[in-house]
Amino acid sequence: FDWSHGVFIGSGMGSETTAAATGKRGVVRRDPMAMLPFCGYNMGDYFAHWLEMGKRIAHPPAIYHVNWFRKDAGGNFLWPGFDDNLRVLLWIADRLDGTADARTTPIGHLPRPEDLHLEGLDLSPEALEALFRVDCDAWEEEMEDLGELYEKLGDRLPEELCRLLNSLNERLREG
Repeated sequence: FDWSHGVFIGSGMGSETTAAATGKRGVVRRDPMAMLPFCGYNMGDYFAHWLEMGKRIAHPPAIYHVNWFRKDAGGNFLWPGFDDNLRVLLWIADRLDGTADARTTPIGHLPRPEDLHLEGLDLSPEALEALFRVDCDAWEEEMEDLGELYEKLGDRLPEELCRLLNSLNERLREG
């Protein structure tokens, strides 16, 4: 929705562990902004830095969160990936130019299928619907995990992130 919301979404990033990450494979681990292994100081302070930067910049850049790895019930990737990712990047550029629309959801602004350049792409209507579905129950579980990370950061966590977490949880409950 705005810079602070983008920092909040970045603070909650998670990914499945791989052979490159320690721990059990395939388990989701919180890796805020994909920086946890590289940040040499408290992540709460790191988040505070990014929130402050948004206040210092006259026109903070837009932040987009993309999940290229959504799968269908059979475990197949819904989005074809690779050079077709450009279609999403074009939508982002069009949003920045004010020429593309979006639908507002509890988690942010999402493209509608008609907002994307889908010509020549072999995606079923069901796959498109699945790509843009917001599973509020799954997001609520994600936010529980994020709440656990926030608790670990203690009093160094910016209050604004707690407010944004509570606000998202409220929107998710409303559906």
